[in-house]
Amino acid sequence: MIESELVQRFATALPVGSLRCVVVVPCYNEAVRLHTEAFATFVQSPQCHNIRLLMVNDGSTDSTLSVLHSLQSRFPESILVLDQQPNRGKAEAVRSGMLHAMSLDGCETTGFWDADLATPLEQIPELAAVLERNAALTMVFGARVRLLGRAIHRRAMRHYLGRCFATAASMMLRLPIYDTQCGAKLFRVTPELRQVLTEPFESRWIFDVELLARFMARHRGEPDAVREQIYEYPLPEWTDVAGSKVRPSDFFRAFLELLRTYRRFLAG
Repeated sequence: MIESELVQRFATALPVGSLRCVVVVPCYNEAVRLHTEAFATFVQSPQCHNIRLLMVNDGSTDSTLSVLHSLQSRFPESILVLDQQPNRGKAEAVRSGMLHAMSLDGCETTGFWDADLATPLEQIPELAAVLERNAALTMVFGARVRLLGRAIHRRAMRHYLGRCFATAASMMLRLPIYDTQCGAKLFRVTPELRQVLTEPFESRWIFDVELLARFMARHRGEPDAVREQIYEYPLPEWTDVAGSKVRPSDFFRAFLELLRTYRRFLAG
């Protein structure tokens, strides 16, 4: 089946009269650790009736693309595969995936979700419901907050480095955001979202922050206009999955990118 036919089937499968959500899942060399049965279980569940998954293969050098096509062949109404060649990094996989999602007829909400399922797929409907209940919101971000009654499992070093980075990002953006880097984010499809995604990200590691900085720049750096559009959702479950491609040294590179992002979008 050619891609245009797949897009058509994918689009018409979205039910009318509900918040129709297309979630981008960036994949790079995930053939071994991709939890295909977790994806299969989710797309067959009743809570997924208005949610579709767009799996973006980011120039993988292993058999990731074959694994994704196999998954798609099992659930053609729920899963679409976009092959991005050559490898251009997670930021570009997310950006091109979201733009592709927004081109589909009926897509009202898009966003991205980490392929390792550190955040379980079952939490997608919970974030989508927040947008559906509040028309003033355009963004819902998962936040890894360790609270009683919540199962947030994160290695100590990554937790403390992450907290340092999130604090710096919050100060730069002048937004009281707790967790900028969680890979579970949904956005209402708006003309403004299309605009901020027009150009490739300059950041490799902190495109999440750059995305917010682009929104801020469109509002002349005024945080109040952006703050009212965002809701941080404390995740009930998040697990630091083994095999992550993020290393402790990457946090230091992220701080350098944070400085460049500030100079590019907010310093003026």
